[in-house]
Amino acid sequence: MTRMNRRTLLKSAAGAGGLAAASAVIGTPLIAQDRSLKIGSYGGYFENSFKEFVYPAFTEATGIAVESVTQPNSTDWLVTMTQATKAGNVPADVSLYGRDSLIKASRIGGLLAPLDKSKMAATSNLDPYFVFEDSTGPIGVGAMSWFSAMVINPGEVEAPASWTEFWDSSTYEASLGLSKNYNSQFLDIVAATYFDGAETLSTKDGIMAVIEKAAEIKPNVALWWSAESQMEQAMKNGDVIGGQYYLDVANLMAADGFPIKPIFPKEGNPQDYGSWCLSAISDKGDEAAAFMDFSSDPATQALMSRKIGTAPLVAQSMTDLTDEEFAMVSGAPSIKPAYEAYLDNETFIKENWDKMLAGA
Repeated sequence: MTRMNRRTLLKSAAGAGGLAAASAVIGTPLIAQDRSLKIGSYGGYFENSFKEFVYPAFTEATGIAVESVTQPNSTDWLVTMTQATKAGNVPADVSLYGRDSLIKASRIGGLLAPLDKSKMAATSNLDPYFVFEDSTGPIGVGAMSWFSAMVINPGEVEAPASWTEFWDSSTYEASLGLSKNYNSQFLDIVAATYFDGAETLSTKDGIMAVIEKAAEIKPNVALWWSAESQMEQAMKNGDVIGGQYYLDVANLMAADGFPIKPIFPKEGNPQDYGSWCLSAISDKGDEAAAFMDFSSDPATQALMSRKIGTAPLVAQSMTDLTDEEFAMVSGAPSIKPAYEAYLDNETFIKENWDKMLAGA
């Protein structure tokens, strides 16, 4: 989850909109009780922002104290929670999982407790896609999201209307920067642009067709970046004039005067997200429901956008985010990654992607 650790870059996240305003919108604090909840989230700036802004507002609104637990990326955390569940321990009552880890947890079974949506009325504000259900019922409630995006140097090229324009060598020959990683969502972009999206990536024939189409863009790629700092520097230096990068960081770079502009083309940009999940052996179901309900409130979603730099999972119209604030972290349309395909055919996708990059 390096994308979440990038939040150290969000120096403007402490901008407009404060804790007091959010608390006032969300509701009146309940009578203080001896109630608590252990909540896991990615460390560093991300966790510190939750501790400074989100958890105090939740405690003020509900009287439930929060103990913050530092968790690593959700894949490693899933291993930790699997072992802890077998041992009968609960490192955190509520944890933050990426959708891929959530699917893994569902397939393993017995790790996450079903959630009572009747106690979380605010989840109705979320698109049903962000409330993950399996055969046991709802087991994940969307917390926040983040985008990677098409970016260009606006001083060099006009804003493309479609991702297809990046395949045009008359404009972009040897001038694009794309992520080198097989699961960096460029395949999702190709699938959404030229095929039937995630459905195409559900078969090996479809995967190969998407990779073959991706190979056609190679003459236009000057940089296959593996570290985001490489793409950042390439855009600053003018070594590339377009490509794929993180929406929030690109907007911050643009605000600092660097030649970069994020674009939402007609096919959209990939949107990833994290979910709050309750440990199967936690006895804090009511407290967890209160927190997930609080998190789903548009006021809390706006608070996280301002203070952490994440994209809200509710419509902008439900929040008080200005157009400028919303555009810093979100946009439309969105491309939903083919999570199941990457889990089911990980080795096949990686091997064939690497062969494509190597020219085989």
